[in-house]
Amino acid sequence: MARRARRAALADLRRHELSVSCRSVGNHRQSQTRHDVLDPLKAWMDEPHKGNGNILFPTFRGGRLSADAVQYLLAKHVAKAAEQCPSLRAKRLSPHVLRPSAAMELLDAGVDSTVISLWLGHESTNSTQPYLDAHLAIKEAALAKTTPYGDQTHRRFKADDKLLSFLDKL
Repeated sequence: MARRARRAALADLRRHELSVSCRSVGNHRQSQTRHDVLDPLKAWMDEPHKGNGNILFPTFRGGRLSADAVQYLLAKHVAKAAEQCPSLRAKRLSPHVLRPSAAMELLDAGVDSTVISLWLGHESTNSTQPYLDAHLAIKEAALAKTTPYGDQTHRRFKADDKLLSFLDKL
C-alpha cells in the first residue's frame, strides 16, 4: 500500500492503491503485503463494491470510515481474538499501537529501515531508530535465554568510543 500507516490513511485507502509487491514508483514507496493477508484481501476485493466502490474499507453505506468506526472495528476484533489469547484483555489497543507492531514485522521481514520510516510517515529516519533498538533488544533477550555451546562462554562485543564515533559519522 502506497499510503502511510495511519488510521486516516487506512480509512482513505482506495481500491486502486492496493499493491502486493515491494517496489518504488516515482515518489511512492509500496510495502510488501504478507502472504497470509493476501487471500482474505483478494476475497475482500472480489466482494461487491458499496457506494461508488472506490473506498477499500467502506462503511455499510459505502462511505469513508470515521475514526470511531476504525476504533470500534479494532475493539470488536480484539475481543474476538481474546477468546483464543486471553492476555489481550489486559491490553489497551488502538490503531496507533499497531504502527510499531507493523514496523517490527516489516523489519523482521528484511524491509530496509528507510522504507519503514517513509511508510510510517516519519520526517527523519532517526524517528525509526527506537524500532531498530527494540528489535536488537528482543534478539538479545532471546539469545540470553540460550545455553552456550559446550564450555565456551561468549561475551557481548563492546565497541570503544573511537569506533562508535566513526559509526555515528556514517
